Amino acid sequence: MTQSTDLGPEDRKIVTLARSARARNAVPEGAAVRDETGRTYVAGTVALTSLGLSALRTAVAMAVASGAESLEAAAVVSASADLPPEDLAAVRDLGGENTPVYLAAPDGELRRTLTAH
Repeated sequence: MTQSTDLGPEDRKIVTLARSARARNAVPEGAAVRDETGRTYVAGTVALTSLGLSALRTAVAMAVASGAESLEAAAVVSASADLPPEDLAAVRDLGGENTPVYLAAPDGELRRTLTAH
């Protein structure tokens, strides 16, 4: 497994932000995305009776709502070892097929890097 410290500083930052969102809000997932200008958007899982969104889809929605035109990278911190196809589709819709999605364990250890294709 690759440690998140093996990432560049900007990618390490979004893993750290995702990890913090998960812990701070006591939710199953934390996510962070970085847009084309370097702005970051951080979110946790949304689990309301009337609305359920993964942390990654919430972070992508926040980026879109703030005027982001594309994504450079995304990170998800979760106990799960995989992401649903809908999460990758949301990243692909805004970031394109080659946008890296870093999937990390709750301790910040990078499990794998996915692309949105």
